[in-house]
Amino acid sequence: MRFLGIDLAWKGGASGYCCLQWQAQHLEIVCVDRSRDTDELLAWIDRDAPFSQAAMVAVDAPLIIPNLRGMRTCDRQSHQLLGRYHAGCYPANQQSPFAQHTTGFSQALRQRGFHHAPTITPQERGRFQIEVFPHATAIALFQLDQIIQYKKGRLAERIRELARLRDLMTAHLRHCEPPLMLQIEAGMPTTGRDLKALEDQLDAILCAYTAAYWWYWGRDRHWVLGSESFSPEPAATDAYIKTGYIVVPRP
Repeated sequence: MRFLGIDLAWKGGASGYCCLQWQAQHLEIVCVDRSRDTDELLAWIDRDAPFSQAAMVAVDAPLIIPNLRGMRTCDRQSHQLLGRYHAGCYPANQQSPFAQHTTGFSQALRQRGFHHAPTITPQERGRFQIEVFPHATAIALFQLDQIIQYKKGRLAERIRELARLRDLMTAHLRHCEPPLMLQIEAGMPTTGRDLKALEDQLDAILCAYTAAYWWYWGRDRHWVLGSESFSPEPAATDAYIKTGYIVVPRP
């Protein structure tokens, strides 16, 4: 089984990419990179997860946007659930300038046999896609009181915060189940452009790990945001497909 993490550029352009492989009861990194554009990103997916390969793709972007205006149910629930951590998804609707691109990317995955998996039997083989939120994964797995502020602020502050994220990922993911041993260079970029490239790749690793965590544990260790009556009990798959959904690890 392989797990692909995509930190998708919502309006096109460079995207973070990671491919993990489940083998001998642990996860191994196959590839971490940053694509120039969506065509290159899809080519990498075809290379690392051809039709014969069981895989799950986890994307940090709104994949299903049914609402004409306002925000999706899952976006609203993310603020309700994660607001105390200073986290919450950027609202999406069909008028959003990125809507056609992100939903089109989901459709491209469907054409490759990746079906939405807002519900899953743990460790079921198949080809799946899910929407994820890396900030929520970091909060849950690293037991944070609030999000790591590596996306905004002065360059020096962003460098410090991104180094903190890198160190937490290296220290904690090896002790999670399933385990992932990370070896990331200790040095940090010193320019905004290079820092953004590293940020995209670290987010992609978190996306790929979220896919593996969802596949491994299923509902036992996750919330799935999106059904109109959010509760610990899962809704039917069709209900999530109707509203859009986000898979979020539980703290």
